[in-house]
Amino acid sequence: MVLAQLAADTGGFDPSAWPPWLQVLAGTFAAGLFIWLLIKLLKLALWLLFFAVVLGGSAWALWLLLQ
Repeated sequence: MVLAQLAADTGGFDPSAWPPWLQVLAGTFAAGLFIWLLIKLLKLALWLLFFAVVLGGSAWALWLLLQ
């Protein structure tokens, strides 16, 4: 009987059983974490773009200088 109950409860994570205020709080923190990660990725992408432009422009200017 215990094994049958354990086999039936393998789903485990059921946030619908949580109180509504806890659902809202967890969703708020999850959305905040997602937005924070997007900001970090955007910052990284902008730095990579900045260095690509600086290095590419410098290489192009050097190429034109040596022509």
